[in-house]
Amino acid sequence: MVARVMYFVVTLALLVGLAVVAVTGGQLMASGQATGIGIGISAEVLVGLALWFVWKTFRFGRDSQRLSRILEAEGGLPVDELKHTPGGGIDRDSADAVFAKRKAETEASPEDWRSWFRLAVAYADARDTPRARKAMERAIKLQHEAAAR
Repeated sequence: MVARVMYFVVTLALLVGLAVVAVTGGQLMASGQATGIGIGISAEVLVGLALWFVWKTFRFGRDSQRLSRILEAEGGLPVDELKHTPGGGIDRDSADAVFAKRKAETEASPEDWRSWFRLAVAYADARDTPRARKAMERAIKLQHEAAAR
């Protein structure tokens, strides 16, 4: 819950900052000077890219949570099989073993979004965030396709 609140606080601060940049960019473009127009256009493009990134991140989080709720209702959420170090961290060998199991599960049924979801969790536990995100995106896509049928 704390992470969700922090996400919204940081996003709100970012949106306020982007609003300031957008207004400033508009003022620069209205100045009529070539340099001001160029910087203003650049500012507006950056604001557009930032808004796209915020939307994409929000949608990813929303869809991931939706899949999590579906799996929880089905009783299919991955169980925490990981061993922890005395300091509370995840034991690397344990994470690798669970990852191997999840990878084999996904290779056996590559069109099942549930296995991709569990693989994404295993990637995250193994501290491989880029692959975790790609696996979760695949799970989201497969679930959308399955729901459309």
